[in-house]
Amino acid sequence: MRICDAIDYRGDLSCEELRRMAAVLGLNEVGLCALGTDCYPRPEIGALPFCVWPLRMPHGIGVANAYLVGECGSGRAILFDTGGGIEALSSVWPAAVTGIDAVFLTHVEPEHAGGLCAVVRRFDVSEAWLPEGAEAPCGSPIVDGRSRRFGSMVVTSFATPGHAAAHNCYFVASSAAPRSTGLLISGDLVFAGSVGGAYFSADLLKSSLRRMLLAVPPSTVIGPGHGPLTTVENELRFNPFVV
Repeated sequence: MRICDAIDYRGDLSCEELRRMAAVLGLNEVGLCALGTDCYPRPEIGALPFCVWPLRMPHGIGVANAYLVGECGSGRAILFDTGGGIEALSSVWPAAVTGIDAVFLTHVEPEHAGGLCAVVRRFDVSEAWLPEGAEAPCGSPIVDGRSRRFGSMVVTSFATPGHAAAHNCYFVASSAAPRSTGLLISGDLVFAGSVGGAYFSADLLKSSLRRMLLAVPPSTVIGPGHGPLTTVENELRFNPFVV
């Protein structure tokens, strides 16, 4: 009954109950206890070598995130995901960004890929990329491991199937400051304290998660598809599903 309560978001489980649950389910007991007691650690987000604008749009009981990443003061940026559509994007669009150099989609669920063509038309975007195997009008597939350069910013794609058959993460780094902190746009692979639902394959989600978190430096900032920013180091240490 207590497990049913947890699944249905009812009741409060003690840390001892959460530890026993973690042992049975093979989860990180420290992180699960922190989540269950509403004390999940939120890391300090360090300085990045470029500007990042999280675009948080209402979705269900929470938010869906898109991100603009650009050289500070340039007026231009790269857009990662398009949210629920052009209207939702417009409601949270920063005045500092007036042009888009490219769009990258993590996957093609409606809350992450809505209105791609409208965005391409409005900003006259010449590059719109999506995971191999995904289908969306106005977009072209980008292969695993390919990098694209935009000024001093370099975007590298990583195929991370599991949540969906076609899902990508994108790592953004600065060629002008190669030792600086990078940004991982994680879509629905990993969140602060959670992971995406394994709607396509639980095994692939687990292997994609481990591969991605070990492929980038621990200091990397994570921009997830839902919820707040976090870091790779924080999720490796506390995320209940990263074991």
